[in-house]
Amino acid sequence: MTDTVLITLGRLPKALDLVRGFAELGLRVLVAEPFRWHLCRVSRDVARSYAVTAPAADPEGYLRDLLALIERESVRYVVPVSEEILHVAGLHGRLPPGVRLFAPTRAELLRLHDKLAFNRLARSFGLTAPQSAAPGEALAAQIAATGDYVTKPRFSCSGKGVRVCRAGAPAPAGGVPSLVQRFVAGDVRSTFAWADRGRVIVNAVYRGTILSGTVAVGFERVDAPRIDAWVREFVARSAHTGFISFDFVVDAAGEPQAIECNPRVTSGVHFVDATALAAAMLRPDAGTQVRLREDTLRQQFYPCLTETQRAIFDAGERARRWRHLRTARDVVWSRRDPLPFLTMTFTSAQILRMSIFEGVSLGEAATRDIEWQGGEA
Repeated sequence: MTDTVLITLGRLPKALDLVRGFAELGLRVLVAEPFRWHLCRVSRDVARSYAVTAPAADPEGYLRDLLALIERESVRYVVPVSEEILHVAGLHGRLPPGVRLFAPTRAELLRLHDKLAFNRLARSFGLTAPQSAAPGEALAAQIAATGDYVTKPRFSCSGKGVRVCRAGAPAPAGGVPSLVQRFVAGDVRSTFAWADRGRVIVNAVYRGTILSGTVAVGFERVDAPRIDAWVREFVARSAHTGFISFDFVVDAAGEPQAIECNPRVTSGVHFVDATALAAAMLRPDAGTQVRLREDTLRQQFYPCLTETQRAIFDAGERARRWRHLRTARDVVWSRRDPLPFLTMTFTSAQILRMSIFEGVSLGEAATRDIEWQGGEA
């Protein structure tokens, strides 16, 4: 009997990578998604797509929908993709026997997703991360008085609520759970990894080449031995199993300063052999080698096209983006599975409509109904 895997989001290109990877191994792939129409729904590799309650609107209703689906379809594996992982983690202790959930407990996830808790954990391991504190703490006032600094919500995503402040500007005293973090000037780098019991199985380091707001839609894989070593040390010290991703700023001395952790899939998955990744997840003791893809420049074509058109009055930047469009490989296009690319404008209509009419970034529009709003567990 063919095993069934449930992917708990279908609207993002990174979900499509997972869909195709598991399908290539012969698994029956289902998708649970609050949006009725979404990118993965039209993929030939999806056996069936189910509309479920949006977790941000009704967290318990969302879990009930997933549990009913898991029972009805005899799901063997549950794979969260993005911000919904914090909600899906609530399935621990409630799943039928034999069902495997590819997510740590919510408490473990929040230790990483909470930007202040992560910062303190990384620094306790002796790893480089900018000095940070909670508003109201003496250290927060010191950080604000002695240099430029950043304030941001502890539980946000997609760059929402990030603010850079000049030295001497009063630090916030309270409100939404947030942090004050010393500003680091330098180049931003991001990572994506799959880890098993404290061992990194694969790690991709990349930089954003074209941005839509604060979210990268064009990507270049780079060699970064210091960042790779940082990730492997953190994973080993935390004994992590699962997806884990980081954002860094590489400072003037070439030292990677970790500014946040995303314990989920990020766009770096597009540089990983998806079939080998799925095999390593299903059979962690088989010693499957997960390699990075040879191409180092990738893009989400339609958002990159939009951002290129927006550079109409900057000839140099417009030319750079056109070169990127011509040379980068699209993350969605597949000759054997062309519909997700060909219908992407239609299947992304709900995200596009929200972004246009509500004036929010594409990243915020894509995650608003799935993000974690509960703070600490």
